Amino acid sequence: MDERQDRLAFLNETRTLTRIIARLPFYYGWVVIAVAFLTMAVSVNARSVFSLLFPPLLAEMQWDRSTTAAAFSVGFMTSALYTPLIGLFLDAFGPRYVIPTSALLVALGLLMTTQVSAPWELYFAYGVLVVGASIPMSYMGHGMFLPNWFVRRRGLALGIAFSGAGFGAMALFPWLQTLIDGPGWRHACIALAGLLLFAVIPLNMFAQRNRPEDMGLRPDGDSASFSAAQPDNVIDKEWAAVDWTVGKAIRTARFWWIFIGMSCSLFVWYAIQIHQTRYLLDVGFSSGMAAFALGAVPFGGLVGQVAIGHLSDRIGREWGWTLCMVGFIVCYVALLAMKTADDVWLLYIMIASQGCIGYGLPILISAVPAEVFAGKNFGSIFGILGIAAAIGPSSGPWLCGWLFDIYGNYDLAFMIGMVICCISIASVWFASPGKVRAVAGRLPKAGD
Repeated sequence: MDERQDRLAFLNETRTLTRIIARLPFYYGWVVIAVAFLTMAVSVNARSVFSLLFPPLLAEMQWDRSTTAAAFSVGFMTSALYTPLIGLFLDAFGPRYVIPTSALLVALGLLMTTQVSAPWELYFAYGVLVVGASIPMSYMGHGMFLPNWFVRRRGLALGIAFSGAGFGAMALFPWLQTLIDGPGWRHACIALAGLLLFAVIPLNMFAQRNRPEDMGLRPDGDSASFSAAQPDNVIDKEWAAVDWTVGKAIRTARFWWIFIGMSCSLFVWYAIQIHQTRYLLDVGFSSGMAAFALGAVPFGGLVGQVAIGHLSDRIGREWGWTLCMVGFIVCYVALLAMKTADDVWLLYIMIASQGCIGYGLPILISAVPAEVFAGKNFGSIFGILGIAAAIGPSSGPWLCGWLFDIYGNYDLAFMIGMVICCISIASVWFASPGKVRAVAGRLPKAGD
């Protein structure tokens, strides 16, 4: 009886919410984007703050760089075990339950990190619980359901949502650095845990939803008649007509080209992110300037992610991806040049190329697979691709630390990063999402 009453209560709640949403003067998809924006502001930076924690951890624990940086790698390797399941959980329970569960685990990990005294403890607390458990509420998790809400403006909508990471970094990192320099790095972890518990969890439980159809809505806020009147963006109709499942997708070359492109792109992203602060201190910048750079890069993403997302809606996902990877190549070049040229403008070039250009990448990591494998099983397919999103971040930080421990510098690691950028570019062009579905800017104009 209790189970039946609970089910009726849930149905009544859903009907009431649907009626309320139907009266809203705007499309509810923008509420979904706003909640994602605020969630990303905290969730992504809960793991990115490791770059600020890295120097005091090295100083206090006296571990070498590869051992300490491996915590980040362990987290992403762990996430590879369950990332394929995230799409299934989202389809079954929705983000209003999956994201709060993720936030609770990350908060627990941050609190446990304050008590670590051995590398394995750091690997479990920060690696498994903070980095690993953050996946459902960061780029990967949001990328599994946000594309459901928008089609014509998919790049722009994802860009707005993901730019929350930049907003959060600029707002949080100077404050967290002040805590690290003052009371200590443990207080920074406790502060982040509080934001997750008292902001991210209630916000998502109340407002976040999986797909517009669950609420009687349609993507982009269209009516059924309006959607039917829109130009067809499918180029390869035979491909698009396939009811894609995980089994069918993994037997295609496109799937593996996307897999390689994602893994390589995230390798170069996290290789920089984790070692950036320590490197800037090594070449002579103050801790304040290093923290400013770490926050300014994702702040540049506020502009870059929206701009790259919108631009990819006009010129195509392949060109957008290429532009992002070129941004990372310029970033690596600027970092290498800092060793011999004492010029603060190199720091600004590094920030701009990484943040304003390179940070557009998460939008494309979500949009490219959606163009190729759109359908009812997209979440599950994207979850398998999430293994690539674990391989790159887990190998990049560790390899950079290992090469530094061998050679005493990052020169070879940064040069390898530039080569991997080129591999990522080539992979996405081979995947050719634009040959499956055209973006809005490539559709023929009325009367053409």
